[in-house]
Amino acid sequence: MRKLYIILLFCFCGSIFAQENFLTKEEAIAIALENNFGIKVATNDLEIAANNKSILNSGYLPTLSGSASANYNDLDSNTKYPGQFDDDGVTPRADLEIDHAESRDYSAGLSLDYTLFDGLGRFYTYKQLKEQYQLTELQARETIENTIVQMFSVYFQVAQLTENYNVLEQALEISRDRIIREEYSFEYGQNTKLDILNAQVDFTNDSILLLNAKQDLVNARRDLNVVLNQDLNKVYQVDTIVMFTPSLELDSHILKSNENNVSLLQAEKNLKINEYDIKVSKSGYLPTVDLTGEYGWNLSQSASSSFLPGQVIPGSNRNTYDLDLTASLTWNLFDGGTTSVAVRNAKIAYDNQEIVKKQLALEIERDIQNAKTIYDNLIKIYQIQEQNVLTNQNNFERSKEQFQLGRITSIEFRQAQINLLDAGTNKNLAKYDAKLAEVELLQLTGQLLNVKL
Repeated sequence: MRKLYIILLFCFCGSIFAQENFLTKEEAIAIALENNFGIKVATNDLEIAANNKSILNSGYLPTLSGSASANYNDLDSNTKYPGQFDDDGVTPRADLEIDHAESRDYSAGLSLDYTLFDGLGRFYTYKQLKEQYQLTELQARETIENTIVQMFSVYFQVAQLTENYNVLEQALEISRDRIIREEYSFEYGQNTKLDILNAQVDFTNDSILLLNAKQDLVNARRDLNVVLNQDLNKVYQVDTIVMFTPSLELDSHILKSNENNVSLLQAEKNLKINEYDIKVSKSGYLPTVDLTGEYGWNLSQSASSSFLPGQVIPGSNRNTYDLDLTASLTWNLFDGGTTSVAVRNAKIAYDNQEIVKKQLALEIERDIQNAKTIYDNLIKIYQIQEQNVLTNQNNFERSKEQFQLGRITSIEFRQAQINLLDAGTNKNLAKYDAKLAEVELLQLTGQLLNVKL
């Protein structure tokens, strides 16, 4: 029986941590930034925005088009002169036939169109595209921050379950030793068979708890691999050491949250984009000046043809070059009120964006205060749980001594063991809850990507 419990214990220990790779927090962040699907999409969106803000999409460059054509004609003609005679006045005038009279026409040209002035519409549109790029950068940053928070929630879950597994392993080891002790005591007549059965029941319950903890840990590791876009069966051992950011540093970040919060920065960019919308709409009140330049070449090769009776006009070649420059001014003095309506609507949209920004600022201030309160409370709970572990550890050691001396029952000893187990798992939960609350608070202050976690 003793050998069976020892074999079970070794099976538990050897099956969960075999062939693991140690994954630090920094390495987890690097893998997530490189492989996460959401971040890849955000990176592609940023590349599109970069293309949109380039000079090639600004409207400042002219358009140049080329054209060319070729035409070939093969003509057979027969000219008759009814009622006409030769010089002798008797012989009818002979028909004039021209066979395969070939003519060719070739032309090529370049056309250049450029808008010299469009009421400053493209100027503000170009600035708007730059602001849109910066907005997309902020959106990509938000995606990165959300991914990191998601990654840490799973990373800390793996860490917590790893530490819980270790606590349960120790509990199982204690239960195994208790069985061995109860069996020895029974052999020497110091207890009954019932004590051995109770110890075996407790060992079985601890074994089930350890199996469930193992399954939870395996599932959590798969969740981590999904966030990191890794092989689902890859096994990582995570860092269980947690360092908390000093309170003074957190308070400093909170004071600057209005300048760094990514949602507020996006609202500011949207406000700027709406401001340019107003200016773009107002450009419809001003005239447009366009410049057009054309350069063309034409080669015409004509065939022989009949002109007057008895006469043939020989073919000719004609080469021409043409250069034309045109400047035009267009001023829509009245467009039925379309521009006026566009300007008014753009101003309303700007006012709405200002309202959204004020509401967002108030909500973020509330969220930061709530997050700070939650974080402070969880830190206190963690500190209490740390002390509780020490208290229960001392209580268990004393109970163990008393149990070995026969001064307390196995039920009292088991209760001390359960109290120690609960204290250990509660401390692990409090530790990682507090750290995750700190991560969320740092995200709200806009400092998540600037601090060491």
